[in-house]
Amino acid sequence: MYILGIETSCDETSAAVVCSGKKVLSNIVSSSLNFHKKYGGVIPEIASRMQLETITAVTDEAIKESGLQLRDLKLISVTSGPGLLGSLLVGVSFAKALSLGLSIPLQGVNHVHSHFYANFLNGERPALPFTALVVSGGHTSLYYVKNFDRIQQLGSTQDDACGESFDKVAKILGLGYPGGPLVERLAEGGDPKKLKFKCCGTKNPLDFSFSGIKTAVLYYVSGKVHKSQGHERCSRADIAASFQETVIEALIQKSFLACDLKNTKRLVIGGGVVANSRLREKFLNAAKDRGINCYFPPRSLCIDNAAMVAGFAYQLFKKGYSSGLDLNATTN
Repeated sequence: MYILGIETSCDETSAAVVCSGKKVLSNIVSSSLNFHKKYGGVIPEIASRMQLETITAVTDEAIKESGLQLRDLKLISVTSGPGLLGSLLVGVSFAKALSLGLSIPLQGVNHVHSHFYANFLNGERPALPFTALVVSGGHTSLYYVKNFDRIQQLGSTQDDACGESFDKVAKILGLGYPGGPLVERLAEGGDPKKLKFKCCGTKNPLDFSFSGIKTAVLYYVSGKVHKSQGHERCSRADIAASFQETVIEALIQKSFLACDLKNTKRLVIGGGVVANSRLREKFLNAAKDRGINCYFPPRSLCIDNAAMVAGFAYQLFKKGYSSGLDLNATTN
């Protein structure tokens, strides 16, 4: 069964063709990132305008690369939320038009859920049930996945998402945007034990909070805590490494606590931040120590992409779900 996926939840415009929820035949991603860099973040109006201009060409390229024709498609899938409303509406409207024009079913997909499904494409397929962690620019969430239509949210960010905190710290350090790769690169030359930051003090032990550590970095860089700490100023690399290490440790602590509470031996991780090499290294080491199998998607499938949308949609459709032409975009 061939599924066309459409993804326009943020600044990417992506279309992909996936066979039976596991084999990626094509996965085209066009980003408007360069238009947002000078603003230090995604500008929703710019993102949606670029998506409106490119979605037809991106979809045509995905179908061409797959070697199929429109008539071969059996399902149209699309991210219906969460995300930027204007961007989501571009993808949902386009997918509805294709579904109606081709007289084939339509399936709306939760963008965050599709991130952990990236682990099921073109490789090893984790067994159900499992605990899932999604770490991206807009979301940091823990789930217990009993089946693809039985997903329990265990915890989520109460303020800044993990990726958002990397962007803000990068701005504080004068690195630019997007912050994740820049902070990671700078941290490679720093000492992760040089500074003691704290984060994720939440009432629910499985929730996340990254606003506090971002503020702590700001205060340190501005010199407001220098005298009270009584030591020499650290380099930007040390600050970046210490920040990154603290954040990763918080993710590890809460993720494996969720595994313990749900009695699962499988942890499936997805999202843009998961491209971070230090994060992967520390999670794998921690998982080995605890006897837990830890899964990561290929880095090419960590960013927002339509292949994960099409794959996850297949699993829902196989269970009897489908969306009508009244499908709407949702921001949360």
